[in-house]
Amino acid sequence: MASLPDTLEGWLARLEKQHPQAIDLGLARVRDVAARMALGKPARQVISVAGTNGKGSTVAFIESITRAAGMRVGSYTSPHLLRYNERVRIDGKEASDADLINAFNAVEAARGDISLTYFEAGTLAVLWLFERARLDLAVLEVGLGGRLDAVNTVDADAAVITTVDLDHQDWLGDDIEQIGFEKAGIARAWKPLVLGDDDPPASVLRHAYAIGASSWRIANDFFAEVIDDAHWRWREVGFELVLPMPTLAAPVQLRNAACAIAALRSIGFEAGPEVYARGIEQAHVGARLQRIDHGGIDILIDVGHNPQAARALAEALRAMQGRGRTRAVYAALGDKDVTSVVETLRDVIDDWYLAGSESAGPRGLKAEALAARMPADLSVGGRYDTVDAAIDGALGDARAGDRLLVFGGFHAAEQGLKRFAPDRPRAGGTL
Repeated sequence: MASLPDTLEGWLARLEKQHPQAIDLGLARVRDVAARMALGKPARQVISVAGTNGKGSTVAFIESITRAAGMRVGSYTSPHLLRYNERVRIDGKEASDADLINAFNAVEAARGDISLTYFEAGTLAVLWLFERARLDLAVLEVGLGGRLDAVNTVDADAAVITTVDLDHQDWLGDDIEQIGFEKAGIARAWKPLVLGDDDPPASVLRHAYAIGASSWRIANDFFAEVIDDAHWRWREVGFELVLPMPTLAAPVQLRNAACAIAALRSIGFEAGPEVYARGIEQAHVGARLQRIDHGGIDILIDVGHNPQAARALAEALRAMQGRGRTRAVYAALGDKDVTSVVETLRDVIDDWYLAGSESAGPRGLKAEALAARMPADLSVGGRYDTVDAAIDGALGDARAGDRLLVFGGFHAAEQGLKRFAPDRPRAGGTL
């Protein structure tokens, strides 16, 4: 039998090759290995977070608010931007390489001949770490969908569905109702289900009703209201908070923050207004309209990659004051709705620099293939093999006062961060 890796890089390389499919939705394998590992509840209370967009930011708000209250919190998110350790945070700190190696060893010792995907093995490793960390709260971001995602092996005390829109149709279904049903699978009988859509899909509401989950709907059961440029109000019947605007940028972050507060209140969390305010101000997550000054050019890095994210990004760009041109380095994966994303953003972007994403894996696109999906009348500054080369091209044309947006998904955002903020992976604020 081959020896096990002794580095995190070695483990991640092993996990990528361990299962014949990168994605293989289903809970049976994870449940079997979890039983062999004798995994219990990962924390005293658990909140699971699903949704098309906004998951990572909502997790960040929940983590920040509860840590401001002095709670011991673990958060699990995916994917990562610069290093795998970003996915696992315990008491505000990323898990160390040694911790993750120990956890992967524990999973390996238990799985026997059960083949696990990269994400499944990672989820079991996190649950093993969290259970040993004696947490007050674990916040778990769903990887894909909800009903059949490995995170859904945990019975959460409250579930959040931030938004439901078209994405990952190959796995989740071709319309909003099918996708909504998959995401609603994280709800539990007689437990709270927080919904961040003003008008959630009927499939979500039907499932919640069928299992007796109590729905908390934004703009119905709780509200987020702008007071002025610096303040907003969260309220429900008999309770309200006046809070500072989130440090995380973009108007959509109010919705994410509001869902985070609703989720906490649904599980009985109590704190003074100053705790909520401190948590809202201190919440950070990288590459969500992250802003970096680069010699008078405003760099914006965003993970947005689907039509709903593009709508939020367009809203944020319109709200910004700018005297120059907005240039975009765009790198999309092959399974994304490029046409809808571009049409949504065409009125707020002046020049496009198209980048290949082949290094992202099998779903990557060459720049020429991406260009073939673009409207013929767009101003395209060039086609480049890599994001880094496209950034060079855009910077060569840019002038002081211009904005340079790097976006199209986690691959594009990762390359942007490596270029402009290699030491600041968790700063910023769209989805």
